[in-house]
Formats: sequence, C-alpha cells, structure tokens
Amino acid sequence: MARKTCFGIVGGLGPLAGADLFQKLIRATPARRDGDHFDIIIEQHPFEDCCAPDGSFEPRKRKFYVYNTIKAFEDRNVDIALIGCFLSHSFLAEIAPELRPRIVSIFDALAGHLQTDYPKVVKLGVLTSGYSRRVRLFEKGLPEHRILYPDDARHNADLSEAIYGPEGIKAGNLGSGVVEMIRRACRNLIAQGAECIVPGFTEIPLVLDAVRTGIDLPVIDCNQVYAEYAVSCQSGSRMSPGKLGIVGGVGPAATVDFIDKIIRRTAACRDQDHIRMIVEHNPQIPDRTENLVHGGIDPTIPLYSACKKLEQAGADAIAIPCNTAHAFIERIQHHLAIPILNMLELTVERIVRQHPHRKNIGLLATTGTVQSGIYRTVLEQAWLKCLVPEVKFQQMVMDVIYGPQGVKAAFDKECCSRTLHCVIKHLQDMGGELVVLGCTELPLVVSAAAESPSLPIFDPTEILAERCVELFQHRDS
Repeated sequence: MARKTCFGIVGGLGPLAGADLFQKLIRATPARRDGDHFDIIIEQHPFEDCCAPDGSFEPRKRKFYVYNTIKAFEDRNVDIALIGCFLSHSFLAEIAPELRPRIVSIFDALAGHLQTDYPKVVKLGVLTSGYSRRVRLFEKGLPEHRILYPDDARHNADLSEAIYGPEGIKAGNLGSGVVEMIRRACRNLIAQGAECIVPGFTEIPLVLDAVRTGIDLPVIDCNQVYAEYAVSCQSGSRMSPGKLGIVGGVGPAATVDFIDKIIRRTAACRDQDHIRMIVEHNPQIPDRTENLVHGGIDPTIPLYSACKKLEQAGADAIAIPCNTAHAFIERIQHHLAIPILNMLELTVERIVRQHPHRKNIGLLATTGTVQSGIYRTVLEQAWLKCLVPEVKFQQMVMDVIYGPQGVKAAFDKECCSRTLHCVIKHLQDMGGELVVLGCTELPLVVSAAAESPSLPIFDPTEILAERCVELFQHRDS
C-alpha cells in the first residue's frame, strides 16, 4: 500500500488562524471514513512578531521560525507544507528552495480560485496589513488584478484594530464589535469599486460568516481556498530545483576535479544558473582497492552512509567520482530511494555512440577496479573487449596513482604523464583502439583532449559531469 500524503501546517503565526486552517484542511479532504484522511501535523510555537500600526515589520525572526519548523517536518516525512500567514509568503521564494517538502503558495491558491470562480473580476478589494501593502505583496502575488485597499482612516481605525487591538481577533475576541469593524472596511472597498474582497489576514475567516451578512460582494474564505488547493497539489512535484549529491574524498583531488568539470560545463551567466550540489567529503572511507585486492577494510557501509546522508539532505541523485567505488554500488543501490548515476555505464554508452566500430578498449585503472571485473562486465555487455596492461605496466599505473610521486601523494605531474603515456602506447601495441581513464585521479595526469599515441581517450569523470549538467541544469524550466 502506498504511503499517504502527509501535510504539515506551520502554526503559531497566529494560533487561531492555524487551527482554522487545520480544520478546513480536514474538511477539504475527499474522505468517506476516518481512515481515508491524510496525515496532518500542525507545529505551533507562538511568538510575538506583529506588524506595527505604521506598517513597519522586520521578518527575520519569522523567516527562521518558518524555516526551522518546515525543516523539522522533513524528519517526519511531511510532503506538503502550508503556512497560514500572508506575511510569511513575502519570503517564500527565499526558503522554499532550501527545504524538501513542497510549500504551497496561498497566492497560487487564490489566483486559481479567482480565475475559476470569478473570471471577470478586475478590481480586487484586499483586507491586509500595512506591511503587506507597503511591500506590494498582493500586487506581486495577484498581478492580473487591480488591488484596492481601505483608505487610511478605515485601515487604522477599523481593520488594524479588529485584528491587533486589545479587543481584536488575535486577543481571542470574535464578537459583533470585531465583525462590524471589518464590515466597515469592506464597505469602504465597495465604495471604491471593488468587485470581490479577499481577506489578507488568515484570522478574518474565523468571523467570515458574520461579516458576509449585509455585504453584497463575494468575500472569499482564504483559508478554505488554501486548504482545497493544497489537497489538489498532493500529486504535484516539488517546485524547488533538484540537488546533486556527491560522495567526495574518494579521492580528494578527484572530487575537486569533478566539481570543477561540472562548473565549467554549466552554461551560466550568473551564480544562480549553476547546479545545486551537496558534497559529503569523507577521505576516511576505507581504500576500495585495498579491500578488493588485499582483503582490507570493507568500504561498503561507509559508502552507503555517505549516500544516505546525501539522500537525507535532499539530494535527488548521487554521483561518486571514483571508478573503483562502483564495485560496491550494486550492494548499496537497493537500500536507497534515489539513484546513483553509474559512471561506468555512461562511459560505455558514450564509446558505443561515438566509436561504434572500435571493439578493443584499453583500460587504465587501479588493480582493484581491474580485478573486480566491473569494467569488463559492462564492456562485454556492449560486445566490447576489455584490454588491461600486463603486470609490469599495471604496476606503473598503480605508481602513478599510489606511488610516492603519484596523484594521491606528492604528485610529480610531468613524471606521471610520461609513465602513463608509456602504458597507453603499450595498450595500443596490444591492439587497443581507444583508452578509458578508469581511475578518477588519472585525468589529473592526462587530459582526454590531450595529444596521445593516436588513441582516443575517454574520461569517465568528464562524462559523468556532463550527465549531471544535463540532468540538473534548468531542471524546473
């Protein structure tokens, strides 16, 4: 049975409005019995953070409150978050990309409702705070409408008093005095030519039935519209950009090279055009070759732990810039809910596409990768032959990677490059028709675009980086 959608309501912004939204979300649920309802979590930690009568407001405290509350929802498997507070929707674009649950916009809900139920309405009367008016929140959120507000006298004497005053709704008073003050603000909007009225305080729906009496225009229940829209969004996708998770530190220099390749291959005119990446950089993951060749410490659980941390941090896919680590992917993948991009398979696909007539593939890799047979398997599945260096030359490859002057140590690039070209010539003499740099340290020595002994050179790190750019750049466009 599929898991039910879980909704989270950020309460406390104020408390009465949050409770009203909770009740209306339940009423909006298409359920015939108790067991048909969605899971709903409401989190409430009230605090003083109101607009001043002059419309001044510092939203920083509220930003942290909303962010931290929804961040806590992630651990409780919340899929969709609702914020029953118009002020908080003024910074929605700042926090939504940082959080895993989809945050539903109350303005998207209102815009859809107006388009469906009141398509001819142009002049929209809005009852909201001085701060929302000052930052033109409704003009930005409902740009298809002309927004009208009560004049200053009605706003200060009636609307603000009805919400924030000592006898107002936030103080727990829902009586006739509050209702009449809100009605006077509505009549002022009608006199200005409003064709429909939208409460810009989520407290107003608490007295809406009484307010509507004697008001000839439709007055929308913003909480009910918001709840119904949220339920309709349950099958929708997150609106935030995708995040690439990278298992780093295997090895450290190769991780930096991989990230650099992603950045250089991204078509970007500004910082914000680049891909979001989360890196779990852990050089303490046990050596993969040592395990495969000499029975050293098994790196499976540390690799899995790194992947799981990336998954929990909101990554949508994982890249591991280490060829040898791919010998452990099959053990890990079925324990994860997100895919690990297979660098080896991507490389072989590229070889087949670009050089369909070349069948003898030379492999430069660690002895662990060679002995694991992971490249041989994926090449043979594509009807290609895997050529590996003879013992003496394979040791030269290992020296380039692990030796005292190798990439993982002091790194004499000129010496390493000469050694590697010698091995490439050896593979060519064996009948190799192209070469795969099957260790992510090797591109630091020999570029895939460099002049080599007449053989095409394939860099799996570069191929993986290009695939990441393809998957994640402009993902939501």
